[in-house]
Amino acid sequence: MADVQVTRNDEQTRYEARIDGELAGFAEYQLTDILVVFTHTEVDGAFEGQGVGSALARYALDDVRDQGTRRVLAICPFIKGWIDRHPDYAPLLYGSPG
Repeated sequence: MADVQVTRNDEQTRYEARIDGELAGFAEYQLTDILVVFTHTEVDGAFEGQGVGSALARYALDDVRDQGTRRVLAICPFIKGWIDRHPDYAPLLYGSPG
């Protein structure tokens, strides 16, 4: 696994993953008063299989949890699938009893 650094880029409304300073992937989102809607996640082909997608999902969902003001609506199939495989994040989902 590569050393993946993830940050939130509010200006472009996405979380960005970098490896050695190079953009390796991103997870786009939209905000409402009550939701963070994850719309699209993309990992550059050169970085596939290096944990970039998982690092993005974990960081983004931890960030939503830490802020504590919004729920998650996962339109993006990758984020939705990641939450399905990590049920401890399911309480963040919009509509869950959480």
